[in-house]
Amino acid sequence: METESEPYVRLATLRQLHTVMADMNTARSLADTLQTVADGVVKGLGYELACVNLVRPDGDLVVAAFAGNSAAESLIAGRVGSRTSWERRLGMGEAWGDLRFIPHTEGWVLDEDDVPQWYTDGPAPRFEDEWHPSDRLFAPMYTPGVSGGACGELIGVLSVDRPRNGRRPGAWGREALQMYAFQAAIAISNARLRANMQRALVRLEREQQALRASEESFRQAFEYAPSGMAIAEMGGDQHGRILRSNDALCRLLGRPASAMRRYSFSDLVHPEDIGTLLRTSAEGGRAELRLGRRDGTYVWVSLRNSVVADAADGPRFLLSHVEDIEDRKRRELQLAHRAAHDALTGLPNSAELRTRLSARLCQRPQATHPGEIESIDAAYGHAAYDANGHGFDFRPGADLLDAYDHHVHTIAPEGERDDGTKGLAVLFCDLDGFKSINDRFGHNAGDAVLIEVARRLGRAVRDGDTVARLGGDEFVVLADGLGKADAADLAVRLRNEIIQPIRVDGRGMRVGASFGIGWAHCGMTADEVLKSADERMYIEKRSRPKQHRRAG
Repeated sequence: METESEPYVRLATLRQLHTVMADMNTARSLADTLQTVADGVVKGLGYELACVNLVRPDGDLVVAAFAGNSAAESLIAGRVGSRTSWERRLGMGEAWGDLRFIPHTEGWVLDEDDVPQWYTDGPAPRFEDEWHPSDRLFAPMYTPGVSGGACGELIGVLSVDRPRNGRRPGAWGREALQMYAFQAAIAISNARLRANMQRALVRLEREQQALRASEESFRQAFEYAPSGMAIAEMGGDQHGRILRSNDALCRLLGRPASAMRRYSFSDLVHPEDIGTLLRTSAEGGRAELRLGRRDGTYVWVSLRNSVVADAADGPRFLLSHVEDIEDRKRRELQLAHRAAHDALTGLPNSAELRTRLSARLCQRPQATHPGEIESIDAAYGHAAYDANGHGFDFRPGADLLDAYDHHVHTIAPEGERDDGTKGLAVLFCDLDGFKSINDRFGHNAGDAVLIEVARRLGRAVRDGDTVARLGGDEFVVLADGLGKADAADLAVRLRNEIIQPIRVDGRGMRVGASFGIGWAHCGMTADEVLKSADERMYIEKRSRPKQHRRAG
């Protein structure tokens, strides 16, 4: 074909070109169309190799079809070249109309870029228009423009190589390749359109089938679901009333379906969870709450609400999915207990101690600017203070106290003598002689002693008091409602419990205990309270002869 020049193109050549173009437009799928485009270059245009590089949604080009050499096809099929590299190719070399020819004298700069390519062997050209093995010829394919010209969006590039006659294509060969690329772009665009239409038709048919089967599917899914489901009314005077419940929900709550229709979820929810339920019902979504069983007990459930909307009338129903999470909640409570308690002794740990102590304390209100008077509740054990900390007579009814009216302030006895004030005593306990037990008998024996000390402390305090392990051989007792004398008596009683012999593996062991008594009151932080008790403990420890610390 390339040797023929206008106007002496043989009719057989035109027929051959017409045939391959017709084949492009009769392919049944996009993949078939792409392969037909590549095959047509080899069959109808007289090139030995042809490659279709198709633009992907991300802009890069993928080798979508190859013809002429199975070895080259297996090497580059499916590989991707970046859009940047392709634009570089289409911007260099010689422009033959819409074609782009890059002679071997320039193409060597492209050998190392990321565009998939193949290499052919052959001798160097012997005359001017002989094809060189490293020559490159590209035919861009654009979507047709409004005027029918190739001025639309780039959809791919045809790469061709090795003309059968060994020469660079002449005027007719260039025109034929350009026309072929134009028709190939139309065929690919049409194939994509057909594929999209086919997918849309398949989707439409599936949606129609799903619509026809939806009512029956929903009924079966609802009735035979392994977890509870209910349909509740939404809006109006009967908002939340259960219209329908499945068998799993009836079994979970121990109530028959006929009885369930008399309730709304607000009738069944635990009183503490009513706020959570109302927020979930109004907004949809998910919540974890407790629902009442017929026997009066409650079960933890995960409640997921979905609003079932009607296109004409707006929201109408709530579809509720109720899942039993009792076992998970129990495990969560166990994990929470482990996180808040010492693994060895089972006592509250340092973090839990600070949490319990902080819950009893509130911080003293602070003035927001100089000259502002801040009134402090008399329960603090103070009068009132201005912004500079100077006291003045307390004036009842001050606005700054309003935020603290709900809080029962923690107070502390003052002075060295017992004035009858009852407060929250913090007893800081440090074991004496414990290190020697670890050194002589090992850590297992030390752990056994700590466990026994924890048991004795827990046995000696009142219900409601807190015994916590701060760490190592340090313990803390929180005892509320004690005066100074009461706290001192408690420290003596606890110490007497601790110093009794402890038998471990047949051996009798003894440890002593030093106690420091601090007092918590509002205005202090938990750390400040513990530090105060710790300091008093060291004062008490140093005040006793070393030889008497263990036995007391």
